[in-house]
Order: sequence, then structure tokens, then C-alpha cells
Amino acid sequence: MLPSRFFRSLIAVWLILLAPTTWAATTLAAVASDFTKPMTEIAAEFEKVTGHTAKLSFGSSGKAFAQIQSGAPFEVYLSASEKYPLELEKSGFAVIDSHFVYAIGRLVLWSATPGYVDAQGEILKTGNFKHIALADPSHAPYGVVAEEVMKSLGVLDKLRPLFVMGENISQTFQFVSTGNAELGFVGLAQVIDVNNGKASAPAHAPYLRPVGKIGSGSGWIIPDNLHSPFRQMAVLLKTGAENPAALALVDFLKSPTALAIIEKYGFGLPQ
Repeated sequence: MLPSRFFRSLIAVWLILLAPTTWAATTLAAVASDFTKPMTEIAAEFEKVTGHTAKLSFGSSGKAFAQIQSGAPFEVYLSASEKYPLELEKSGFAVIDSHFVYAIGRLVLWSATPGYVDAQGEILKTGNFKHIALADPSHAPYGVVAEEVMKSLGVLDKLRPLFVMGENISQTFQFVSTGNAELGFVGLAQVIDVNNGKASAPAHAPYLRPVGKIGSGSGWIIPDNLHSPFRQMAVLLKTGAENPAALALVDFLKSPTALAIIEKYGFGLPQ
């Protein structure tokens, strides 16, 4: 009797220890490059909480969209726009009605040089610079939004000859941070000081959400009323519909843990 109980207990302990490795799975996610920092942190927390692993591929949203259509084995797609996930649902590459807004993007006119960009962005109208960097609007949503801002300010045609196009927002940031362009449009998450807390919206501009402070150089956080809504959308691809790790990642992106990380990096939260 005693040996039988002993072996049953031993088997139970063995199953408990084995369960995390037996049921843990891996998913591959295509992620907009502006979301590199928060998603890297989210993926680490995701693994701690669920035991699953998320492998991340960062790049421009448009390029990832094309790769998915060409058969790339991504299972979850985090775009910097609403356009691409919705098109993937319509064309049969994504699970119907699985799309959701995971963050509200924030754009910054930024220079690596302190004091170079003023707090109202007047440098776009009066500045004497040779190059201004932005992500290629043909496939990078941040570039589309940057052009909308310049059009709203009436300087798009004037500045177009000075454009230096980045393949994505990460390369755009590199152009500015290395001085290849004096200033450029980058994501707030790329320049935010995550240790400096939040800044309140100014009284004269209540449409601005509370956001973080820029950590280095100089910059102007673009007001929301100068461009169309910047909703960043994710979707579950059909390749991941049966993968528990992909399903868990989609759920985890909506969790309080993930939302706190998203907000920390200056993104607005979905309503």
C-alpha cells in the first residue's frame, strides 16, 4: 500500500514539474518597429506569466503586410496602422474579427541637438536645415502621419526636397541620432525618458493626452489635432489560430501588465 501511494505521489509531482515545458509553446509575431521597446518588455513578461515564448520580428508595417501575403510564418501581427490588419481579415489571411487597437501612436519632431527643436515646432517654418528625416510613407504609417502634420502646417511642399527617407521608424531615428539629418519625425517611444514620469497636458491644449518627457536632445510632441487618429492595430493571423501561444499573446496584449508597459513608453491606451 505504502509503495503504491509513494509512486502515485511521485508521478503527480513529476507531472506538475513537466507541465510547463510540455504545454509551453512559441509564437512568431511581426511588430511595427516603433513598438520595439515596449514589445520587447511585454514579451519578457508574457513568458514569465504564461510560460509561452514570443519571438519578435520588427520592421515597417507595410513590409510585414507584404511578407504575410507572401506566406511568411507570422502568427500575430502588430501594425502601426489600422489599414493593414483590416485588409488581412478581408483577404483571408487573418481570423475574422480578431483585430483590436493595442496602442495610440505618438509622433515627435526630434533632434539629437539640445535646444534645436522648439516646443511649438516653429522650426519647420523658420529653421535653416538641410535634411529632415521621416519614415517612408509608402509602407510606414509614421511617414504617412508625418506628411499629414506638415500638410496641416502648410510646409509639406517646401520641405519635400529636404526629405531623408527611412525604411522604417527605427532607421529614421538612426538618421537623426547620428546627425545625418538635423531633425526628423520619430516615435515618442524612441526618445521618451521612462524614468521621468508623465507630463500633464498643457491648459491651452487640453486635447493633448498626458505623455512622458523627452529624455535627450530636443523635440516637439505633435498635437493630435494635426493628423488623423493614430490607432495602432493588432490581429491574429490564421497561421496562429490553433497555436496556444499566439492566442495567449493576443490576450496578454490586453492585460493590465501590458497596458502599463504601453503607457510607460508614451503611447495612448485604447478606449
